[in-house]
Amino acid sequence: MADVTIPLSVIKGRGAASRIAHRFMAEDRNAYDDGWDTLALAQDERIIPQTQVTFEQARSILTHNDSPDIPFTQGLNPYRGCEHGCIYCYARPTHSYLNLSPGLDFETKIIAKQNLADVLRRELASPRYVPKHTAMGTVTDCYQPVERELRLTRAAIELFSETRHPIGLVTKSSGVERDIDLLAPMAAARLAAVYVTVTTLDGDLARKLEPRAAAPWRRIRTIRALADAGIPVGVSVSPQIPFVNEDMEQVMEAAWEAGARSAFYTVIRLPWEINPLFKEWLELHYPQRAGRIMARIRDMRGGKDYDADFATRMKGFGMWAELIRQRFEKACARMGFNQQRSVTGLDLTQFRHASLSGQGHLF
Repeated sequence: MADVTIPLSVIKGRGAASRIAHRFMAEDRNAYDDGWDTLALAQDERIIPQTQVTFEQARSILTHNDSPDIPFTQGLNPYRGCEHGCIYCYARPTHSYLNLSPGLDFETKIIAKQNLADVLRRELASPRYVPKHTAMGTVTDCYQPVERELRLTRAAIELFSETRHPIGLVTKSSGVERDIDLLAPMAAARLAAVYVTVTTLDGDLARKLEPRAAAPWRRIRTIRALADAGIPVGVSVSPQIPFVNEDMEQVMEAAWEAGARSAFYTVIRLPWEINPLFKEWLELHYPQRAGRIMARIRDMRGGKDYDADFATRMKGFGMWAELIRQRFEKACARMGFNQQRSVTGLDLTQFRHASLSGQGHLF
């Protein structure tokens, strides 16, 4: 375990505690005294990591997957990195491809796809384009704080509205309420659905797990606002972490009362750099039970910290995984979840290719 070089009091509002080295670095450099008091400054409580946003010109916007355990084949993510800072985020290792740390860099160095609207319009205008079930925000949250200013997510929804293209959104942010004016008429035409992730109702735990995401009670209020607008809304109770977030049924009850009618879950995944980051987080926040938590995670992964096998990576296997599955399914049956349409039930037949002139909205 690498030493934590930033005190806990400094990282309040951040998920990771260090800029962990990533797997593509040529060498792993340790901190050293360079004569500028670097080591002392690293412990200074006045040094708080600040968010930086840079822009890129994307060559393509829509991404594709053929994973058998994912219910959609196409995705769109306006941002790389995510200021929400969820310590368990499986997208963290993608920052390694940018030569950035999956730790603090992932949540403080955000890259925005500045030309998203122009590129997406070209993709939706191509005569060869065939509409597919498309999910937004499944890698990094499309309503993270920077969206309030940049409005890249809204620009994408406007294009999907114009072309009558179905979309599903996943978010932990109340920012989605801003776009109800677009999503509600799309939902009425069976072209939109939203999932809100609520990992726990425990506010103290949420501030540690997901430090810059909306508070749990605020997400429940967002579910209610979406449902009241006639938008099909579901709740994601992902990820389930043994001995950490143990109130899955209470989350589902609150979401049901707010109007959610579908639900899903995954168990925690620890690929690549997430593994040491999560262990570091456990040592910071739950040192007395860190070993117990990791032991239960290994019980769900055949004795390993993680197994990427498509058949088991989302839900795990073994006694503990089976216990979580039974809890979830019994809660769904008792409350009535998953009786209505979801993202995969949206209508693909209404699609109209985009106009390169950018004229006209159909809603």
